[in-house]
Amino acid sequence: MSTPQLDRLQTYCQRLRLYQVATELPTLLEQAAKQDRPYSDFVEDLLSREVQAKGAKHLTMRLAMARFPFQKTLEQFDFKFQPSIDVKVLRELATGRYLDHGENVLLLGPPGVGKTHLAVALGMTACEQGQRVLFTTAMGLIASLGKALADNRLDEKLKLLTQPQLLIIDEIGYIPIDRQGANLFFQLVSRRYERGAIILTSNQSLGAWGDVFGDPVIATAILDRLLHHSITVNIKGESYRLREKLKAGLVKPTRGSDPEAARKSAP
Repeated sequence: MSTPQLDRLQTYCQRLRLYQVATELPTLLEQAAKQDRPYSDFVEDLLSREVQAKGAKHLTMRLAMARFPFQKTLEQFDFKFQPSIDVKVLRELATGRYLDHGENVLLLGPPGVGKTHLAVALGMTACEQGQRVLFTTAMGLIASLGKALADNRLDEKLKLLTQPQLLIIDEIGYIPIDRQGANLFFQLVSRRYERGAIILTSNQSLGAWGDVFGDPVIATAILDRLLHHSITVNIKGESYRLREKLKAGLVKPTRGSDPEAARKSAP
């Protein structure tokens, strides 16, 4: 179907950046004529397709800008393998209400229990809700802040890191942070305090953060701001990476990660 009027309509759509409408307009016009649909139904169908197309495009952009190391959802998380996690807490976090209040989320537990998976899943959910998200590792963050300081661009870098509604900082505690790094981390947390949410993952208990940051005073100041408005999820379980070996009986579960196994093995 091609007429001067259709050409004009498609030109108008292009100028208005209604690209999906322009693409589907000929087919939808033919269908509407055959079905004798009410004008309001036709317009609603037309505009809903444009909204969906733009939503999908914007989501793709937000996911790319977030720099996730991988894409995994909460539905893909095996909560049965980690029974210590309160699923209700994760479902509440998935609503995104914590973002509205600038609350922080701390995911704590030994390596391999799914902390990063959960952090990414919550980040992807936030992207789907229209929020801007940024993912970084702790060491990558410290390195970028250190470079900005050396280039006399620290304030500019801190401003950029306060813009996303959600900042995800992964793997705190795997490598000690020096005093300069601790001070830079504190400045970032202070900038985002009550302005934007942070999700952190750590293999260290909060009591050990004095060693992680090399200074108990700075660690206390950081935790004071992080914990003021926060939700903490402690994960006590086996590593997903060892799951197949556990099933095969090649390794034994650690006592405390499996209450039933611990009870049976107790003297």
